[in-house]
Amino acid sequence: MVNHFLGDAELLLNAVGEGVYGFDLSGNAVFINPAAERMTGWRAEELLGKKIHQYHHHSHADGTSYPADECQIYCTMFDGKRRHVKNEVFWRKDGSSFAVEYTSTPVYRQGKLIGAVAIFRDISKQQETEQALRAALEQVKSLSEQLKDENAYLLSELNEDWQDSGLVGSSHIFKTMLSQIELVSQTSSTVLILGENGTGKELVARNLHRLSDRNKQPFVKVNCAAFTPSLLESELFGHEKGAFTGANERRKGRFELANKGTLFLDEIGELPLEAQSKLLRVLQEHEFERVGGSQTLSVDIRIIAATNRDLWRMVEQGSFRMDLYYRLNVFPITAPALRERKEDIPVLSANIIKQLNKRLGKQLEGVSNAAIEQLKRYDWPGNIRELQNVLEREAILSTTRVLQLTQPLSEADKLAKPSFEDDLTLDAAQRKHILSVLEACNWQIAGAKGAAFKLGLNESTLRSKLKKLGIKKEDS
Repeated sequence: MVNHFLGDAELLLNAVGEGVYGFDLSGNAVFINPAAERMTGWRAEELLGKKIHQYHHHSHADGTSYPADECQIYCTMFDGKRRHVKNEVFWRKDGSSFAVEYTSTPVYRQGKLIGAVAIFRDISKQQETEQALRAALEQVKSLSEQLKDENAYLLSELNEDWQDSGLVGSSHIFKTMLSQIELVSQTSSTVLILGENGTGKELVARNLHRLSDRNKQPFVKVNCAAFTPSLLESELFGHEKGAFTGANERRKGRFELANKGTLFLDEIGELPLEAQSKLLRVLQEHEFERVGGSQTLSVDIRIIAATNRDLWRMVEQGSFRMDLYYRLNVFPITAPALRERKEDIPVLSANIIKQLNKRLGKQLEGVSNAAIEQLKRYDWPGNIRELQNVLEREAILSTTRVLQLTQPLSEADKLAKPSFEDDLTLDAAQRKHILSVLEACNWQIAGAKGAAFKLGLNESTLRSKLKKLGIKKEDS
């Protein structure tokens, strides 16, 4: 029966870090790998040929009985359906228990169901971290309620703590992410950053490194989508002179360069399967060889990975290794999309304007309230990166210190061509722009908050233009 299950795969299953059990249709154990022995304390010879459920899965976490006919692993043997289960416990030989996450997968031979395989891992430390995070979030919630009348103070304190980090905002979903960053940064745990393109996943990674005790050591980034499969291995592990055509000298890879520091694997979902297996080995053993070399090198690095893809779906489709997924998904952090935190657009815009002033040599004071409302009504498919591009474009075009939105936000609006009925003269464009500034200034012309100052014109010059262009307050 074991040969039906394993064949040549037995050596691989014995080497993985997750526990693996194989069962026949009667629910008897036919295979147990060393990792399962280490986690449960039961030796394979004690359980092979027996129903494992009565040894380590007999009770729930609260001690109540867990009948075998309700066991999700056994259910897979009966109906042939794959299951992914969280928040259960396995019991060790010494009577203690540990939290597990496992999958039970049916095994077929020549189209006939012959048993099931269960792959499990100990998630006790992950649950402890999550409990600590929940406690911290409750404390933040309590503090926020206590000081709900001092939002401005809380925001200034937040921005002071995270100044120069690039991470700014006051929304609940954003502050939750900051709390996660602060908690896990003090550990060496592997972090998987999830989120759409443009949400700032690299900023999250850099701040995890900045807040860690490795912050004096290198932060090395690898874009897994930027290299061909053949070049990626050399980039990660380095190569010896003469290892391949063009390898004219020995070169250190990113793993060596990141020793004692942090390695950021961006776009991890683009990693080829062959490279995934080699990466898994380094994560397990912290050892590797350069391409073309025989010397085994050891490294001490903290891994942070990021992706905009659904890795679990890739696992189900066979394009991403399950064991690598579990190695990377120790502590997931989601960078929220901008449409989920639109209340942060004012402070994000202020932060971006500050950066643009330095880079473009401008003296911009901010974004008008009318423009902010327009920005909030947009859904931002490109997230913060798109917001940066929009504000930079407006900053380049602007002749005033307060930005207005003069360009369309949506792609549909950008592609729309003006009709022949549109007035496309320079006077018409000036009239439209002056009207928008006057409205933003509540039709105040003079003074520091007046339209003349914002437009960079003398008061008398502006009044002359109003008369020439026929602009009256009733036009608004």
